[in-house]
Amino acid sequence: MSSPTTAHRSPAALAALTLAALGVVYGDIGTSPLYALKEVFHGGHVPLTPENILGVLSLLFWTMTTVVSVKYVLLILRADNNGEGGLIAMLALATQAVKDKPQLRRGLMLVGLFGTAIFFGDAVITPAMTVLGAVEGIDVYAPQYHDAIVPISLIVLAGLFSVQRFGTSGVGKFFGPVMLIWFASLTLLGLPQIIENPKVLAAINPMYALDFCLHYGWIAFIALGAVVLVVTGGEALYADLGHFGKKPIRIAWYSIVMPALVINYFGQGALLLERPEAIKNPFYLIAPSWAELPLFGLATLAAIVASQALITAAFSVTKQAIQLGILPRMRIVHTSVRDTGQIYVPFINWGLFAFVVLAVVFFGSSSKLAGAYGVAVTIDMTITTVMTFYVIRFGWKYPLLPCILATGVFFLIDITFLASNLLKVAHGGWFPLLIGIWMFTLMLTWKQGRRLLSDKLRHDAIELPGFLEAVFMSPPVRVPGTAVFLSAEPGVTPNALLHNLKHNKVLHEQNLFVTVKHHEVPWIGFDKRVEMEAMGNDCWQVVLHFGFKNEPDVPYALKLLEQHGVQLDEMETSYFLSRDIVIPTIGSGMALWREKLFASMHRNAAAAADFLHLPTNRIVELGSKVEI
Repeated sequence: MSSPTTAHRSPAALAALTLAALGVVYGDIGTSPLYALKEVFHGGHVPLTPENILGVLSLLFWTMTTVVSVKYVLLILRADNNGEGGLIAMLALATQAVKDKPQLRRGLMLVGLFGTAIFFGDAVITPAMTVLGAVEGIDVYAPQYHDAIVPISLIVLAGLFSVQRFGTSGVGKFFGPVMLIWFASLTLLGLPQIIENPKVLAAINPMYALDFCLHYGWIAFIALGAVVLVVTGGEALYADLGHFGKKPIRIAWYSIVMPALVINYFGQGALLLERPEAIKNPFYLIAPSWAELPLFGLATLAAIVASQALITAAFSVTKQAIQLGILPRMRIVHTSVRDTGQIYVPFINWGLFAFVVLAVVFFGSSSKLAGAYGVAVTIDMTITTVMTFYVIRFGWKYPLLPCILATGVFFLIDITFLASNLLKVAHGGWFPLLIGIWMFTLMLTWKQGRRLLSDKLRHDAIELPGFLEAVFMSPPVRVPGTAVFLSAEPGVTPNALLHNLKHNKVLHEQNLFVTVKHHEVPWIGFDKRVEMEAMGNDCWQVVLHFGFKNEPDVPYALKLLEQHGVQLDEMETSYFLSRDIVIPTIGSGMALWREKLFASMHRNAAAAADFLHLPTNRIVELGSKVEI
């Protein structure tokens, strides 16, 4: 399967992908002008003087340039995992790079898991923040309806989450054009203000940012917590690498997104130089009166696009996490017959919606959510930088000094932004941290619980070759057809086989002992999908290999056995699964409350049959109790 990063593209295809990238990749960062500049001055810490306006604009410009243009677009996009990006792809790369250092690998796995957990906090905050930021235009145009902001935001969000089950293919076509109009509007709003007050362009000089930081010290450090809002969504550039490839993402950033954002921020700054009172909401007040209503509608649409990008990413991250064994199986609905990447995860969708509603109702405004937003973003930015160091040092084998220089500067920037945002933990930052810690606990409990369960099953297991040898010394009745026994470990006798022989006292003509293995790479091709070993008496040990982006379709993969001489008739094939009931016990392993949590997660996990695409009318499940 060729990835977008390797496939040859015509200019028309490249233009189409660039337009699509605008709608998916840049929705979050593209809606930052709704609130970013306003939040720096919100709260009265930074006096609204011409020098400070230029200083803050300079900080915004150089933050965007350093973090997005250099760190993400130039450096991080190079760290693709077979064409795939995102924190899980980076985690897989980093842990593979240090696989010969078990302690370091374990530490990186924990850090990566926490970053993935915090991402879900970001997926809650982004829809709440962007939709509230857009709907707050009511305060500018019709302040008498201020009390309607939260209800309208909730209606918009309820509609957005309700349509997820239909898939994004229909709506997705409009995302690119909507964001293209949005970025064009940002440019058209900012340019007249800059032309009227061109001295605002002096803020491109980094000395204004430096002077601001040196003059205000601690206040400037606090202000960095709001400055970072201009790069929220930077992670999406890397996360969506697999969908579009490096080139469209880079073209869109340098030719459309960054120019539009810079022009709009500088236009807002020029407005504030002339009318400091416009700080109430400089984004909406920059517009001429005739454009108020269309801008409000367009901003709401852009906020929906930004929210959609995070919701879709949450579905993708969940699926990858399930296949890497760090989340329990969940029901995954495929919303497109052509694109396997278009999925809907009902549990995640409505879980996110519940937390988004909590965020909107509890915080009530984009200003109060700003602190919460920054904490989630800066934690993920810092973790990405740390992972990048290990990838380029141990994976790409670069010398130590260039690796430290390449990532050290970004690490200092990230850690500074993170430290500034941690000051806001008491003022909203606790919210994504709480979600992240909750998700991290679930992930760690699931991962460790599965290891305990696997160890217990292995300890009690009977070796398969020896067992089959004993069985065929006095063979049972053979019945027509093929039996597929799913087993967690190759070479181990599945409990389902033991129960089948004990209760039914028969064996099928053909028997396949199948183990499904998920690997820390995105894709595994069909040429490496099947590994098989003949065990005599028409019995075979089969191992199926899937990457974390592959669809684990077991019946489809087993068709590949035909080229090895094993013929399967779909209507004559039965699938035998062991349904283990976990019993928590006091003793070694995890704390009792975590064992009970794991038992509950294991009990409520979606059926393996659905996850592995087994035909529902050909499944036999046999249960057993396992104490951990």
